[in-house]
Amino acid sequence: MSDPTPVFDDLRAESEELDRLVAELSVEQWALPTPAPGWTVAHQIAHLAWTDRSALVAVTDEEGFRALVERALAAPESFVDEGAEEGARLPPGEVLAGWRAGREALESALRASAPGVRFPWYGPPMAAASMATARLMETWAHGLDVAEALGVTPTPTDRLRHIVRIGVRTRDFAFGVRGLEPPADEFRVELVAPSGAVWAYGPEGAPQRVTGPALDFCLLVTQRAHRDDLALRAEGADADRWFDIAQVFAGPPGTGRVPKGVGR
Repeated sequence: MSDPTPVFDDLRAESEELDRLVAELSVEQWALPTPAPGWTVAHQIAHLAWTDRSALVAVTDEEGFRALVERALAAPESFVDEGAEEGARLPPGEVLAGWRAGREALESALRASAPGVRFPWYGPPMAAASMATARLMETWAHGLDVAEALGVTPTPTDRLRHIVRIGVRTRDFAFGVRGLEPPADEFRVELVAPSGAVWAYGPEGAPQRVTGPALDFCLLVTQRAHRDDLALRAEGADADRWFDIAQVFAGPPGTGRVPKGVGR
């Protein structure tokens, strides 16, 4: 991405939308359970605050971030949950204030970073635009969990284009993290944006194809919905297999969601 400003702006907009959703919640609403087992609304926002702080360390203190990676490697199964749990024990006002301060500091650091610099992360190193895209993806995905807990249906926007892009780019990662050989050839991905535009990736004549709404693709790759509940179509065995394992976030394989009507 030659100019990262659009993704920085969209990250801010996505964060502000979620902020408006939680800013006036009661203490009881902060304690509502979300679709993530064991996580309340407070856990979701605390997790975003924790990850923003980690990203800020990655951007501003490489040695400090190395220490965070060592902690993650020492407890790979519990590291993320522990961070969310620690934050969720704070009063809601402190959770919200910490999230606001952390994301503002991270945005400032990313905007001030030199072009071409790549920052360490729990996965491959990332440029500033990629870091912001990852934060937008997480903000959107965890925001969906919060919205579901509150009985709210968010209106999708074309900010989803950033999540679509990394969803396509992480195809091979989704195979590799499960010990599977990634497909040798590119897929054709054609998705309809909320605005009605068509976002396309890969060769037009590719035999392996993915088509459908961009929103549903984002729900798939963030593992916020089961493939059976989405209006996506896969053509080809490899594309169909991708639907079962798609994962845009770093870390071990996610468990995903069960189809609607099936108990967790």
